[in-house]
Amino acid sequence: MRLPKLSLTTKIFIGLILGVVVGAVSHRLHFDCSPYVRPLSLLFLNLIKSIIAPLIFSTLVIGVAGTGDIRQVGRIGIKALIYFEVVTTFALVIGLAAVNLTKPGVGVKLPPPSANVAGALPAAKPQSFGELITHLAPSSIIKAMADGDVLQIVVFSILFALAVTSIGEKAKPIVVWCESLADVMFRFTEFVMKFAPIGVGAAMANTVGHAGLDVLKNLAVLVGTLYGALIVFVVLVLIPVALIARVPLRDFWNAVKEPATIAFATTSSESALPKAMENMERLGVPRRIVGFVLPTGYSFNLDGTTLYLSLASIFVAQAAGVHLSVGEQVFMLLTLMLTSKGVAGVPRASMVILLATLASFHLPPEGVLVILGVDELMDMARTAVNVTGNCLATVVVARWERAFRNEEWRAEEAELEEVTGEAAIVS
Repeated sequence: MRLPKLSLTTKIFIGLILGVVVGAVSHRLHFDCSPYVRPLSLLFLNLIKSIIAPLIFSTLVIGVAGTGDIRQVGRIGIKALIYFEVVTTFALVIGLAAVNLTKPGVGVKLPPPSANVAGALPAAKPQSFGELITHLAPSSIIKAMADGDVLQIVVFSILFALAVTSIGEKAKPIVVWCESLADVMFRFTEFVMKFAPIGVGAAMANTVGHAGLDVLKNLAVLVGTLYGALIVFVVLVLIPVALIARVPLRDFWNAVKEPATIAFATTSSESALPKAMENMERLGVPRRIVGFVLPTGYSFNLDGTTLYLSLASIFVAQAAGVHLSVGEQVFMLLTLMLTSKGVAGVPRASMVILLATLASFHLPPEGVLVILGVDELMDMARTAVNVTGNCLATVVVARWERAFRNEEWRAEEAELEEVTGEAAIVS
């Protein structure tokens, strides 16, 4: 009898449950299982860390330079970027407020970091404002990538993308190469995620074995905090934006519910992109706006993911017993405003950015592995919000350009209907 093929989600949950059982038994018997399970979790952690630099570089170059001549993008690009920054800032603030209100990480006992993980992180030392500004520019991009300095990688990638854009057609091979690199890194991430059930199981066994079953209560609070914060974001930010921009809510909901459902089920924004683009064109947005705003939003406007990143970062700090002042949390927010722009629209890609952010603030990477145990539950909701937010951004920019359901769109719609009708006759 042939056994049914299990999905990665099912395998991760199986690994999670087995890890909890092994950790609980180990804790009850006062047996230290960390020497046996921790190397497996560290192996998975190191594989994820190896994705950071090429993934951020390739996605940012594609997002900035892949659209062609920035002068031709003109007002649409400027308006879209302004909208992206404003909305994602609200998402970050709501995430910070929610995690500081519920404090889901307080009481979680992370195991002490091993020597090899601690040695891989840069030494912590106070920085003056001048040193901070100087540190933004890498003296060597190779060194920045080797050190995992995500801020320097982001700054270099943006400047590189602007240089690519200014050259024009001569730089097209660079954009194509970055697209290929991004595709390779997406596939590499898929390969690494095949090891996720073992890495998650080992991490949960190590965590539960160290702290006992009480840690699971904190993870449940973390999931509830994220869902609550996402609901608050939709109610207090997205719906008012839609009302201010005079977006037809019923038509918008009918257009967005299918791609949002696809994103929720697959935990991948990319899987919902074709349907989202089609539905936004049908809703009344001209093709030129859909073609720019939606793909660009996949790098610059992941509302649910940016909210999650701010929430998860503070959760790890709480779990590690590290008190972050209001000023430090604001600086983390500003950092995430940049680093979140490199998040790919694929499952669990935000984990890569979270890991890099923790390294930048000298927080233990073990917190990522604890979160990964319930990351699938959180990924579904934040990905659906990502897609919904990008669809709304497309309509808002069209309204801002006074191009929503205008003559240009009616001509495109008539052309599409004609092509569709001819295709139906041929078939």
